[in-house]
Amino acid sequence: MYTLNLDKDFSPFRSLQTINFEAFTFSGGEPHIKISPDFDMTKPVTISHRLNTFNDLGLLCLAVDALRRMKIKDISAFIPYFPAARQDRVMIIGEPLTVKVYADIINALQLSKVLVFDPHSEVTPALLNNCEVIQNHGFIKKAIQIIGGNPLLISPDGGALKKIYKVSEYLGGFEVVECSKSRDVKTGKLSGFKVYADDLQGQDCLIVDDICDGGATFTGLAQELKNKNAGKLYLAVSHGIFSKGFVSLAPYFDKIFTTDSIKNITNENVVQINLGDVL
Repeated sequence: MYTLNLDKDFSPFRSLQTINFEAFTFSGGEPHIKISPDFDMTKPVTISHRLNTFNDLGLLCLAVDALRRMKIKDISAFIPYFPAARQDRVMIIGEPLTVKVYADIINALQLSKVLVFDPHSEVTPALLNNCEVIQNHGFIKKAIQIIGGNPLLISPDGGALKKIYKVSEYLGGFEVVECSKSRDVKTGKLSGFKVYADDLQGQDCLIVDDICDGGATFTGLAQELKNKNAGKLYLAVSHGIFSKGFVSLAPYFDKIFTTDSIKNITNENVVQINLGDVL
């Protein structure tokens, strides 16, 4: 089996032989790829790529087409962070169901398997053909090994509850604390953070979620956890967008854990765990 890593800074399958290629963008803006034929073309190929732009999706499509023309029969894809995962419902008239647009394009490629790491909701794997979900369990286990001890697992909202209890079970029964928040649908503003525990008694807490974008969920929750007598606070998010950087997060968290599913990060407050170490 071989892997074709379209992002040369992202190599999640270290045990597989890699396929050489050249990728570039034409002056008109179109992506292009030339795959070297110096491999056994009777073997399966798994393409890995971080889809951060629509051109990234375009390159994935081109790579699949090129491999098909090389008579490769068994082609899979590893898409660590599935794009538009949060656009999994139509909130108001005039919006697209963006996650389905991406899924329809990928389904048209007729891949043997589509691997996705810690999808935002059950909508993504339901829309994808031949989807295989990779849970966040190994990632959280490695984060806790770095922290040490037995931190409380903090679920930031109802959407994370189902997954965090599965993590707890995988780890052997870590205690879970449930939390909630309110969001204004029109403005997106968050408020009303609640921690469903009377006194955390100085225990260290690890907030577990799939995505961190601006970070408002986690700063708001951190304040409420401290109000409930929490000890050290840690944050573990599978997909770190961090669109507003770490200035607002750093005062609250001793360490922030994420993976390289979206981008490579260099920050003294962030521990980035390579997916190649937890797959």
